[in-house]
Amino acid sequence: MALSLGWLSALAAGLFSAHVLQKLCFPYFWRDLLFLLKVIRYGVKLEVFKLTSSVCTVLDRFIQQAQLIPDKPFVIFNGSIHTYRDVDRRSNRLANVFLERANLRKGDCVALLMSNEPDFLCVWFGLAKVGCSVAFLNTNIKPKSLLHCFNCCGAKTLIERSLVTEGSEVHTLLDKIDAASDQPVLAVLRTTTSLKSPTLYIFTSGTTGLPKAAVITHLQSLKAAAGFWAFGATKDDVMYIPLPLYHSAASLIGIGGTIELGATCILKKKFSASQFWNDCRKHDVTVFQYIGELCRYLCNQPKTEVDKVHKVRMGVGNGLRQDVWREFQNRFGNIKMCEVYGSTEGNLCFMNHIGKIGTVGRSNSIYRLLFKYDLVKYDMMKDELVKDQNGFCQRVKKGETGLLLSKVSATSPFFGYAGSKQLTEKKLMRNVFVKGDAYFNTGDLMAEDQEGFICFRDRVGDTFRWKGENVATTEVTETLGLVEFIQEVNVYGVEIPGHEGRAGMAAIIVRPGLTFDGKKLFEHVLRDLPAYARPLFIRLQEVMEMTSTFKQQKFQLVQSGFNPSTISDPLYVLDYQQNAYIPLTDSIYQSIFAGERKL
Repeated sequence: MALSLGWLSALAAGLFSAHVLQKLCFPYFWRDLLFLLKVIRYGVKLEVFKLTSSVCTVLDRFIQQAQLIPDKPFVIFNGSIHTYRDVDRRSNRLANVFLERANLRKGDCVALLMSNEPDFLCVWFGLAKVGCSVAFLNTNIKPKSLLHCFNCCGAKTLIERSLVTEGSEVHTLLDKIDAASDQPVLAVLRTTTSLKSPTLYIFTSGTTGLPKAAVITHLQSLKAAAGFWAFGATKDDVMYIPLPLYHSAASLIGIGGTIELGATCILKKKFSASQFWNDCRKHDVTVFQYIGELCRYLCNQPKTEVDKVHKVRMGVGNGLRQDVWREFQNRFGNIKMCEVYGSTEGNLCFMNHIGKIGTVGRSNSIYRLLFKYDLVKYDMMKDELVKDQNGFCQRVKKGETGLLLSKVSATSPFFGYAGSKQLTEKKLMRNVFVKGDAYFNTGDLMAEDQEGFICFRDRVGDTFRWKGENVATTEVTETLGLVEFIQEVNVYGVEIPGHEGRAGMAAIIVRPGLTFDGKKLFEHVLRDLPAYARPLFIRLQEVMEMTSTFKQQKFQLVQSGFNPSTISDPLYVLDYQQNAYIPLTDSIYQSIFAGERKL
């Protein structure tokens, strides 16, 4: 008996010690394991689709949900409720109109130019039901880009709000929809046997040049649709989607994720910082999507007594800076922010399922087996990769910053861009570590710490060099963002004749009710930034120019430079004699241009 008790005591002590050791040395073990099991489970499902040549697409899943939960609200828009049955039947009507009146056929590509509304989804699903691939067009598209978008994805038909344009013919839709049958078209029209079949074309929004049509296959759309589920969302959650549906975050992750769970989403025409929390309270929102500066806009709203009165428990998105992350949680409560890293066209995705501030994802040895990626050395001064004597790339050490590359393979294919093999090839790097290998170049500088958390450092193009040192725009932006009178910052580099590299410049929006203080800003940058990283010029703006996906626009700012005679915004220059940022006059500009002023 005594021996038995001793054995039990030893076992209990051993288990307790193992538990303590796991907490100390592997604090994320169980959460990592559960998350990876989810990823593997979903991956197995996709493999079954591939092996059986029987793919259950996102549309198929929607039709299943419309049969299982027909009366459940699917989309709530401007107070109107659209159930799963409503959207299914309306998309059936549209599918019949497309077949009978617009003469669309399986395999056609159709361009869709609509803003956020339930009919965007009905048209999308209606086209998919007749077997058409759909090209989502940015509603801010310029005429010059429109023709380019048509050509690169092979679209011959354009659908706008209530119109179908085919060549020179324009067909009105709304007067034909109600009269059309709501019976489903033949299922064989939408059936696909390959995960690699294109289903969408989503145009990436670069800061320069014409849009690129990223090919979105059923494989990519199904992976994206699992995002909410992987983060722990359920059918009982209410999603808030304020992002444009022509963007992959809203359409693939937001709508696709809502469908996968059989949940409800609140769709907004466009994001409104002033309406956000009232909407969340009104509709009992539990999960919201964000991108870029959206959370900063919410933090800039006037504080209220009900800032923490809501049911929101999780945010899913990307581009959330550390300073805004902390401020957002301090003000609005302990909302778990789940960062997702991955480009529309990319073949790699990181997910910060732990919710650790400042990180975009998490990795470990098992994850690396499933998804082959590497961080390699990159020389910012030469703007090129660092290679060894054999011409191969060199991996960085843990904690070091490197260029993120993702291996292209059968399990992680890169589908590239429609209509341009040249653009597709440009995103690939070959012979990276061995002859014959191929990697997708993300263009992002990242670092992985000792615990396996992955941090975004900068875009290769967003880091500039000044006085022989590399300046990361994100670091300078976060530092300036701590100044009390600064509401928003956009940091970039500008060229100065006779000087190597680019000098730092910051476009700033001053908080309402406060004024720009050049002396206080000087003291702040002198204290918190090394000399080479201090912005030489400041440009005050009333509105910060953004892309349609809430990313700061830098290209026009870089191009306009710092000439006070051509820029109407107030400009300031760093002055070490007066210990302040002082107004940049024409005479000071001329002295800089002539090389007479010490920088």
